[in-house]
Order: sequence, then C-alpha cells, then structure tokens
Amino acid sequence: MAFWSKSRRRRRRTSTRRQGDDATEQRLQVTRRGIVLFGAQAAVAGMLAWRMRQLQVVETERYRLLAEENRINMQLIAPARGQLFDRNGEPLAINTKNYRVVMVREQAGDPQEMLDRISQLVAIPPHQRERVLKEISKKSAFVPVMVAEHLPWEDFAEINANAPALPGIQPEVGLSRHYPHGPETAHVVGYVGRVSQNDLDKIENAGEEIDPVLQIPEFQIGKTGVERAIEGQLRGQAGNRRIEVNAVGRVIRELDRTEGNAGDDLHLTLDLELQKYCHERLGDESAAVVLMDVRNGDLLSMASNPTYDPNPFVLGISHTEYNQLRNNDHRPLHNKWASGMYPPGSTFKMVVALAALEAGVVGPGETVFCPGFMKLGNRRFHCWSRGGHGWVNLRKSIEQSCDVYYYEIARRVGIEKIGEMARRLGLGVDLDVPVAAMRSGLIPTKEWKRATKEIDWLVGDTLNSGIGQGFVLATPLQLAVMTARIASGNAVQPRLVRAREGRPVPVASPGDLGISRQNMQYIRRGMFDVVNSARGTARRSRIKDDVWKMAGKTGTSQVRNITAAERARGVFRNEDLPWERRDHALFVGYAPYDNPRYAVAVVVEHGGGGSKAAAPIAKDILERARDNLRRPTVPAGQGAIEPPDSSRVPT
Repeated sequence: MAFWSKSRRRRRRTSTRRQGDDATEQRLQVTRRGIVLFGAQAAVAGMLAWRMRQLQVVETERYRLLAEENRINMQLIAPARGQLFDRNGEPLAINTKNYRVVMVREQAGDPQEMLDRISQLVAIPPHQRERVLKEISKKSAFVPVMVAEHLPWEDFAEINANAPALPGIQPEVGLSRHYPHGPETAHVVGYVGRVSQNDLDKIENAGEEIDPVLQIPEFQIGKTGVERAIEGQLRGQAGNRRIEVNAVGRVIRELDRTEGNAGDDLHLTLDLELQKYCHERLGDESAAVVLMDVRNGDLLSMASNPTYDPNPFVLGISHTEYNQLRNNDHRPLHNKWASGMYPPGSTFKMVVALAALEAGVVGPGETVFCPGFMKLGNRRFHCWSRGGHGWVNLRKSIEQSCDVYYYEIARRVGIEKIGEMARRLGLGVDLDVPVAAMRSGLIPTKEWKRATKEIDWLVGDTLNSGIGQGFVLATPLQLAVMTARIASGNAVQPRLVRAREGRPVPVASPGDLGISRQNMQYIRRGMFDVVNSARGTARRSRIKDDVWKMAGKTGTSQVRNITAAERARGVFRNEDLPWERRDHALFVGYAPYDNPRYAVAVVVEHGGGGSKAAAPIAKDILERARDNLRRPTVPAGQGAIEPPDSSRVPT
C-alpha cells in the first residue's frame, strides 16, 4: 500500500510539473504573438505615417493642383468671326447680335409646361419644340439647352420682362452671321453653318489637328464660298474663362476671362454695285457671268443665276425650302461660274489659232476652203453654216466663226500643242481663287483618254477639240482669265482678296505669256471684227462708243448630238427643242479694244446661240462697268481701302 501510495504521489508531482511547463509554454507563445502583432501594427502605423508625410509634405503641390482642377474648369469662348466687305467697304458678311433663350431643366421643372409658357410669348414651331425636348432628355439637368434663337428685339425684351415668372429660362446675347445682300453675293461669299460630325471627320481624314474651338456647342464654320475657302483666316482664335464648379459640375461663378482674337476682316475685289447689276441683267436665265480687271486680275463681279438667300442656312433652313432649291432645274445652289464646266465651243478657237500660229503650221494670210463640212474617212464634220464660208483666212475665221477652218488647223497642229496653249491661257488648270468647290475644267490629252476611256485618241477627237467640243470643258472663270490674257498679253492671275485687316494685298506681277505679240494681235483683230464688222457674228451687240469699242468671240456648245436625219430635214433649231436640250450660249470679250480694261465671260445655259443670248448681256455689263468709272470717290473713313480709279472715260 505504501508502494502504491508513493507511486501516486510521484505521478501527481510529474503531472503538476507538466502542467506548469505547459502553462509556461503558453505564456511564452502569448508573448511572442503579442510581439509579432505589435510589430505588425507598428509597421502599418509607420507606413501610414510615411504615406501621410508623402501626401501632405512631399507631394502637397501636386495634389493642391489636382484639387484646384477639380474645382476650377476652363471653358473656351468663341471668337468673333472676321467680316467681309466689297472693294468700296460695303458689308457682305457681318456679325449681328443673336438674341436667344436657353432652358435649364433643373430650375425649370417640367419642360413641357415651361415650353407652353414660353409659347405664349414667342412662337416655337412643333419641330423646334421636339428638338428641345429631345436634347433635354439627353443632357444633364443643369446643362442649358437652346430653346429659341435669332429672336426679334421685341420678343427678347418680352422674355426679359417676364423672367420672374419663367424659372430656368435664361435670355442670352451672342453673335450670328448675317449677309446684308444675301442673294446677290451667295455664290461668292457663301454661308456658315453648325459644325457637323462630317466636318470633323474630313479634318481628321486630312491628317489635320482639330481646333478645340470646333467643339464649342452651336459653333459655326464656313460651308461654301469664301466663308469655307479661307475659314482659317476668318475663324480667329478662341478665348477662355475660368469658372468655379461644384462636385457635380454645375457652374458656381466665373473667376476670370480672356477674350480671344477675332478673325481677319477681308475686303474682296468684288464691286457690289456691278454684282447686283449682273444679277439684274441675267433676269430669269440660268447663267453665269465673270467680269475681271485686265490690269491686275481683280474679279469685279461673279454672278451665278438663279441664286438663293444664304441667311436661312445660317438660321436653319426647313426641309421644304431646301427641297425647293435642290429640285429646281435651274440649279440655284450650284455655283456655275466656279464649278460649272461647259464645252467652250467657238470661244476656244482663239486657243487653237494661237497654237497654230506659234507652231508655224498656219500663217495669218493662209486660206482654207469651207464647203460647209470637212470629210474624214467616212464621216463628215459639219460647219455651223450649211452652205459654207468659201475661202477663209485667220481673221475671217474668227469673225465668222468658221468650223471647217479650225478642223483643218487643229488637225495640223495636234492636240498636244493645243492643250499646251490652252493651259498657258488658264484653261484646264487650277486657279488660285479662294472659293470652295472650284473646278479646273478639262483639256484632254491622249494619255487622259487612254486612262479614262481605255481607248486610243482619234483624229476625230482632235477635230472636235478644235471647235471647243468633244472632251474640252471650261468654267466661266477660266474663260474670263483666258480673255484677259489674250487682251493684255500677260499671265494675269485672278484675285479676289483685295485687302486684309485694312492693309492692301500686293498685286503680283503677271509675267509674260511667252506668246508672240504679233500673233496675239492677229487674234485681237479677229475678235474686233466679230463685234464691229458687217459680217461679225456679234455685230448687233457692238458698243457704239469710239473710245470703248468691244472685241469678243461668240460660242455655241452642243449638249446633244444632231443626227444625220435631223440635218437632212433641217429639224434641229434650238427654239423647237425642250429647254434642257438646247445648246449653251457663250460670249467672251473685253473693252476698250485699244486699251483693254475689263474682260467678261458669259455662259447662258441652254440659251441657244451665243450671238443672240450671251453677247447682248456682255455688252450691257461692259457698258455698265464703263459708267461705273464715273462713280464719285468713296469718302475717307467709309471703308474703302483706296479711292476708286479716278480716270474718266471720254464720251
């Protein structure tokens, strides 16, 4: 018993020691965990302290700027667009105040109800109301939406007077483009319109950087004419303003503002009085006129008729109005003098004659017999005179416009030399005139026909080109340049911008054409006979003024082929055909003959013969230009860049 009792005591002591050891070990484990936990906490606290120091001390400037940017926004301010004037300071495109009304939905409450209230004060058409509601649904509640613009002052004043009863409605005053003489200058000046996605895509596709000002809501850029061609000069540079906004982007106040730079004011070479007269003289014709100063290339008038009013395009033209313009068979939206390409007809014969004279393949006294046609293989190339002109020399060929003479000399000289002379005189080339949609016409070559038609050039093509038909195409502007170069003997360049910001633009020296002066004089004598001789094709349009005699050339270009059966029956008079199937009528001329001052080109679409439809118009315009030289000098400070020419024309 004593043995067992001793054993139990021994086991008890051993168990107690083990329990003590376990407790000690547990205490040690707790202590280690505390140290690790404390160390981790200390490390985290240290990292937090280090990061706070980084944010508050080391990077304080950076985060101050970021915080400032979150509170302060920069907004662009649209610049004032440069204005356009004619040569005498008459306004052609100006900026006027645009009285408009915007709505902020957050303050206005129910947009429908608010539109009903406004409609009691100003007219809001259904389509405009629909647009407003559509925009409001897409934009944030605090973003203003245009409700009405271009309001009359009376309507704008009434909105302001009732402002307390119209919460969320804000009257504003901006700038808008206006064309005081819209229809008369539409095809020269053009018009502006809102920036479209298509406009932005064109800029990107051209590899150009998009000007941030184009992102301004409702910003307008040039769409046609001068407005588009020199958009960069007219647009100006945007200003900016710093505004304070809250957390959701709402404007709290404006901090400061820097106004932008307005676009350049430009004075064009256009004479508004002559421009108006040209449109008046064209009447109801579908036609184009270009009047040019032979001495310096100034474009005094460029009329495309019928025309249109560009102001509705600025304000927002309706579909009905636009469709009426687009569906008009006289094409009022088409700029005929810049982009209308027509077969030049007999006005091209001076080019062929000069090419032959310069190449030495014909002399001024050499004659060609005209029986009324020229035979080439099995085909006949007819002269406009069915009975023929008999024996014809150079001067008579121009005077009476003999086609057979030009068939023959075109065959001799070849299309290459004809094309070279045409380009030297301004045909088939790009002219540096700042108007959108300018066309370069077409002076064909053998390579051009092979590339585009996939067939070889034929002798018959050369004969057709010799009378300004076939593939030959020219614009009225090019025909005016051609006439000015023939009249002066110089490489006159057309000019449309006369002054920029009140400073005259220097006129470049025209240079020499490299054409024999004697050969050029042969052509001028023939052009003189066209108008002034007894058998001239335009004798009825001669100017009965000894010091202002006109020289010129008539032209008729076919728009369809005359069949052999029609020729045999004589049934191909223009008067017997529908309007759209009649020939185009052309005339080019200059005056005075002895001392050329003005050159003119007239194209009357489907007008029939040039002597009947186009020459009388050219005569009247040149006489009006002569009379314009007697206008009083514009008083100083009235907008003229320099006094008009003070020379007087004797009577």
